[in-house]
Amino acid sequence: MTDLRSTERFSDRVAEYVRYRPDYPVAMLTWLQDNFGITPAWQVADIGAGTGISSKLLLDGGYRVIAVEPNAPMREAAENWLGDEPRFTAVDGRATATGLDDASVDLITVAQAFHWFDKDAAREEFRRILSARGLAAIIWNSRRLVSTPFLEGYEALLKQYGTDYTSVAERYDDEPAMRAWFGNGYLAMGRFDHGQLLDYDGLAGRLLSSSYAPREGHPQHQPMMRALRELFDRCAVSGRISFDYDTVIYVGKIN
Repeated sequence: MTDLRSTERFSDRVAEYVRYRPDYPVAMLTWLQDNFGITPAWQVADIGAGTGISSKLLLDGGYRVIAVEPNAPMREAAENWLGDEPRFTAVDGRATATGLDDASVDLITVAQAFHWFDKDAAREEFRRILSARGLAAIIWNSRRLVSTPFLEGYEALLKQYGTDYTSVAERYDDEPAMRAWFGNGYLAMGRFDHGQLLDYDGLAGRLLSSSYAPREGHPQHQPMMRALRELFDRCAVSGRISFDYDTVIYVGKIN
């Protein structure tokens, strides 16, 4: 999405991203292994790897991971965090031009990044770098928008104060769209409960990790933070709020 500066828009939010963005459930990796025969012998390319949150899940599972990330500050953060692990490599590349060799990876993971891609060009690149047995797994932590007063209030806050929230927010593809993208290679969808328990500082950091949250100095920043404090005070239980997600994964071959 070049009009939304997809490769640069998180450059000034790396610290918040590293500290406050959610990880991914281990149950999702277990599901992937149990249903598709994936093992740590498979070479993984984590494309749009960002600061390495999804790469960390894979490394903890014993996998060799190449993190492909075009944003230099985010890639550097991943290297600082994970670079001591010999099974981890970070490279400067895009979904449409990874720089990886033909048929060199067995599993492509894309966590929280697919909606920024040129999807047709990415599919061609994925086809090029995947081995004959290779699979692609597209993953999102999708924030729940309703079901608790906090979640509903947080969504209202973003609509009121977010700089380009309506253009960016929750543009994740649904199952029909992912079936269409994979074509006859589509295999399955998995869905997992996930979440964070956050104190106020954690909630503020989580908000400021979002590219549409106005930064300090913007006229909307202070009103947004006051509204966040009021929302937290109204909804917190024992000094924490539950920031709830559905983690969704789509798996298929690229034919």
